[in-house]
Amino acid sequence: MKFMVNMENNTKEDSMSDHEHNLNLSAIGELNSETKVFLNETKDKFKGHERRQFMARVVSVLGRGGQLRAEKELGWDRKTIIKGMREIKSGITCIDNFSGRGRKPAEAHLPNLLDDIKSIVYPISQTDPTFRTTNLYSPITAQEVRRRLIEEKNYLPDKVPARRTISDKLNQLGVRLKKVSKCQPKKK
Repeated sequence: MKFMVNMENNTKEDSMSDHEHNLNLSAIGELNSETKVFLNETKDKFKGHERRQFMARVVSVLGRGGQLRAEKELGWDRKTIIKGMREIKSGITCIDNFSGRGRKPAEAHLPNLLDDIKSIVYPISQTDPTFRTTNLYSPITAQEVRRRLIEEKNYLPDKVPARRTISDKLNQLGVRLKKVSKCQPKKK
């Protein structure tokens, strides 16, 4: 364990000394406004791991204290910079989970919601009398479905989705919320 810690410390010190020998830190000085704008515009053109690695390379050019300067002067997140530096150092890029972001659907919070909606709507639904479509037509409204979920299925009022969400779920199930028009004889 001690051997590994010492190796890590030596590696860090060696990398710091490399930067100090390769760069004249006094020549970099303060970042002027043109450079800040250029760096932020360039950063914004990249996405994901490319952005993180660009930020890490800029910070490594800034040298000692570069992370703090980038955070204060450029408005960059230090955690993102650290992640980019680890990616460069290890050679392994982290895959971003963009699809995992955002709000989860109502079924994720209420697993039985779709089954309960079906049990309320399907018994009173009808198919198109002309049999032109496979859609089901239901004379019940989404507000009524919401009310029945609360009363019959014992959902809590603050946990039941809104009327619009229930309407979307009914459309997803293929149930159209309108009165079924009766077959009328053709006019002669």
